[in-house]
Amino acid sequence: MQVAGSGLSHMHGISVFKQIVRNDGIPGIFRGFGTSAVGSLPGRVLPLTSLEVSKDMMLKYTEGLNMPEATRIGIANGVAGMFSNLVSCVYLVPLDVICQRLMVQGLPGTTSCSGPFDVVHKVIEAEGFRGLYRGFWLTAVTQSLASALWWGAYGAAQHIIWRTLGYEDDMEKKPSHVEMVMVQATAGMLAGACSSIITTPLDTVKTRLQVMDNYGVGRPSVIKTTKTLLKEDGWRGFYRGFGPRFLNMSLYGTTMIVTYELIKRLSVKRA
Repeated sequence: MQVAGSGLSHMHGISVFKQIVRNDGIPGIFRGFGTSAVGSLPGRVLPLTSLEVSKDMMLKYTEGLNMPEATRIGIANGVAGMFSNLVSCVYLVPLDVICQRLMVQGLPGTTSCSGPFDVVHKVIEAEGFRGLYRGFWLTAVTQSLASALWWGAYGAAQHIIWRTLGYEDDMEKKPSHVEMVMVQATAGMLAGACSSIITTPLDTVKTRLQVMDNYGVGRPSVIKTTKTLLKEDGWRGFYRGFGPRFLNMSLYGTTMIVTYELIKRLSVKRA
C-alpha cells in the first residue's frame, strides 16, 4: 500500500490482501518471509543486547533527578530504544531493502527478482554497494524514533498500569504470571499505537525510497520521493498502509515483549 502507484494505492488493507491472494495465492502474502526470518535473527540480538546495557546506564544516571518515576522510566527506555536501533541499522537496512524489494516486485516502478541474492546482484549492478543502504539515514531516523517512542511509551504505560492495580516496587506481594502477561501485552499495544501514529509518514517515504526504481534523473532522494507522494495523494498519502502498520507494530510488539520479558524472568531465576 505504501509503494503502489497503481490502483492498489487507493485500496484498503483488506482489499490489497484479497488482491495479492487472487494474483499470487497464499504464498504471495509471505514474499520475503524466509529472508526476513533468517536474516533478522542476528538483527534482533544486537538491539536487545544494547537496549539492556543502555537502559541500565540511563536508569543509573537519572536516579537522583527530581521527576516522577513513570517519566524517568519512560525516558530511560526511550533513550535505550533509540540507541539500540542506531546500532542495528548498519545490519538491518540492507536486509530491509532486500525484503521490501521481494515483497513489492511486480508492482509498477519495481524490478522483478528471483530471490534475495538476485536482489543484491541487481542493486549492486545498478547503484553499487551503496544501493543496499538506500534510505539509510531516513531508516535510522524512522526506526530510532519509532523505537524511542515504543520503548518509552511501553515503560511508562507498564509503570502506570502496575500502580493502578495497586502494585509497588517494594511490596512483598508479587503479581501472578497471568497478570504480568496481561499488563505487558496491554502496555505493548498502547506503545504500538503511539509509535505508529507518529512514525507512519516517515516509514511510507522510507519504503518508497528503498524499492521504487522509476525515480527519473539522478539518484533517488527523500525530497523526490516526498514530492511524488504529495503529487499522487496529497498529505493523506503519508498515511498509506496505516492500518496494517498499526497492527504490525502492536501485534509484533506485544508478542515480542511478552516473550522477551518471559525469557528475562527465566534467565534471572536460573542465575
